[in-house]
Amino acid sequence: MLRHLVPDAVRRPFARYSHAVEIPAGARLLLVSGQLGISPEDAIPEGAEAQATLCFAAIAACLAEAGMGPADIVRLNAYVTDRAHMAGYMAARDAFIADPPPASTLMIVSGFTRPEFKVEVEALAAKAD
Repeated sequence: MLRHLVPDAVRRPFARYSHAVEIPAGARLLLVSGQLGISPEDAIPEGAEAQATLCFAAIAACLAEAGMGPADIVRLNAYVTDRAHMAGYMAARDAFIADPPPASTLMIVSGFTRPEFKVEVEALAAKAD
């Protein structure tokens, strides 16, 4: 059983995330590489929210392949290329993640391998069997 922590000694999270998630001994771990906002057919939507939705769809596929789901995510690391993309990313994230939410970090970066990419998301999941 995962334990999500939001200690009283730490300021409440700015958005929908936990400050920490404790993983029990013996849990299986799944590390999902950074996923970009590109469809299996190589389509890249213009907007950050649409790209983030594709990122989370790819993460969901990786989770399913491992017999896991969004509730098993313990940490997200996300990268956007501009502060203007934060709201779109966060809308897609909040639609995808389960309650209680995972630990999460969002960073603004200068860019990705191709200039049309606005969002990249990586995940860490754990499941006790």
